[in-house]
Amino acid sequence: MNFPAKIRPDAEHHEIDIAETLRILWKQRGIILLFAALSTSVAVAYVLLAQPQYKVQSYIRPVASADLDTLNETGLYTIKPEEALRRVGASMESYDVRLKFFKSNPQLLAPLQAPGQTIEEVFDKFNLKAFTLDQIDPKKTANLSEAIQLGVEYPSGVDGVAIANNFTDYVVKREKEKVEADLKTLITNRTEQVERKLLSKKAAYDAEKDSKIADLLEKDQLKKETLQDELKALRQQLQSRRQNRIKQLDEAITIAKKLGIVTPTTPSALGDAGETRQGNMIRTEVSNQQIPLYFMGQSALEAERATLVSRNSDDFTEPRVDEIQKELNLLANNRQVALLRQRSNEELFLKGLGEIREELAHLKNLHINFDQFNLVGIDKIASPPESPIKPKKALIVGMGALLGFLMGILVAVVRGITHPKIVRQE
Repeated sequence: MNFPAKIRPDAEHHEIDIAETLRILWKQRGIILLFAALSTSVAVAYVLLAQPQYKVQSYIRPVASADLDTLNETGLYTIKPEEALRRVGASMESYDVRLKFFKSNPQLLAPLQAPGQTIEEVFDKFNLKAFTLDQIDPKKTANLSEAIQLGVEYPSGVDGVAIANNFTDYVVKREKEKVEADLKTLITNRTEQVERKLLSKKAAYDAEKDSKIADLLEKDQLKKETLQDELKALRQQLQSRRQNRIKQLDEAITIAKKLGIVTPTTPSALGDAGETRQGNMIRTEVSNQQIPLYFMGQSALEAERATLVSRNSDDFTEPRVDEIQKELNLLANNRQVALLRQRSNEELFLKGLGEIREELAHLKNLHINFDQFNLVGIDKIASPPESPIKPKKALIVGMGALLGFLMGILVAVVRGITHPKIVRQE
């Protein structure tokens, strides 16, 4: 027969007796105070022996757009205020720029430099935690404009204010020098480009002028040769015409001799030569046919033939010969070619010369006074701090006292649990 198991109502319960615990702690208050005193002493010793750390800050903001107009209006170099600020910030963040700054100002790190230690080694150690660079975004903060905050943390004995301010001036000056160098390079390159353009235009003009002169001379030469060919053909034609006339005269002289015609006569007069007529008579002869040449009579025909045979030139018989000679004389000197060759200042005839000269004059007279040029604005320079940021004395001493007090309580509680008789006796 099975019976249900009985649950013991007097089950053991472990409870903490607060009053008893407080009595135990009060009896061991010496231990608690001892630990608190020791911990506080250690904290005070650390505060007194720790090297104070200070921090200074400077603020850099972009300049107004009008301050950069002198540079932007050159047309060669364009930079916005925000871009200039970012360039300065990137330079401040550069390890190489920082190292060059301290190499040129080694006295700033001299208090930290141990004997035999190089400036690079001191800088490497100082650079790990000294510099902080924060970019202030107006979209994420209450600031109305973008800015860069440079922070320098340094131990006592180091002139952190000089480091922050001199480094800021060094970076800004360095960036201004880079902008100036870039602008001078651009001006030099642009000037060389425009001068090469001018030389190219001169070469093109010379080639065009030579081509035009050659074309004009070629046309003149072609016209000369054409006229000379025409003159030669015309003279041959005149000579042939004279020879034909001589042959015609020879035949007419022969016929006139056979007919006994010595002086000029007509067919009618020749027919009435055997008739005797009395009184004066006027003969009128109308005919639509050309009278043969031999009716001119032997004397006239021989005279004409002799004249034709003795003729040296037939040019005067043709007006076209005079015209050809006139045209050849005009072609002897091409005035347009002479004027092209006599040009003394050929640059005046170059197309676009005015624009090129204007640009060259602008580039050569382009000058910006960078001493009065502000790339960025230093809104706040670093000033000596009123107190160190490290160590925080009150906080460290308070934390030391609190930690010692808690450790004392812990030790007292452990002793009260593990050795209650000893605690009661004490």
